[in-house]
Amino acid sequence: MSGLLPSKTKYRKVQKGRNRGNAKGGSSIAFGDFAIQALERGKMSSAQLEAARVAINRHLKRKGKMWMRVFPSKPITKKPAETRMGKGKGPVEYWVAQIRPGNVLFEIAGVSVTVAREAMRLADGKIPFHCRFISREEQNTF
Repeated sequence: MSGLLPSKTKYRKVQKGRNRGNAKGGSSIAFGDFAIQALERGKMSSAQLEAARVAINRHLKRKGKMWMRVFPSKPITKKPAETRMGKGKGPVEYWVAQIRPGNVLFEIAGVSVTVAREAMRLADGKIPFHCRFISREEQNTF
């Protein structure tokens, strides 16, 4: 298991739960000038988050600053293939961040709008749901 994961959790496994409603917090730009905002709900794995982060950083080429506003804190378990029913819950396979509509995923500062828009477009290709590009001047609440 590699990628982003919490250093320590209170419980090793969690129930599936539901991901209803819009984002309660983290729906506006807090640090940078430009951001990418989720328009749909879903789960974003640590591998997808890392791929989006790498895509942004590669395009920025050490110019500007980037913030990742979400973190994969929910463990997803999976039982091995060809295992009979019962015998408890499987081991943790990977970690996900639960995304709701309105969540700001990444922010950028210190670059032009064209560079920021292209970096976010590249990151959007790694994200499993629809997102939009927003800037600090023209941001409206979700």
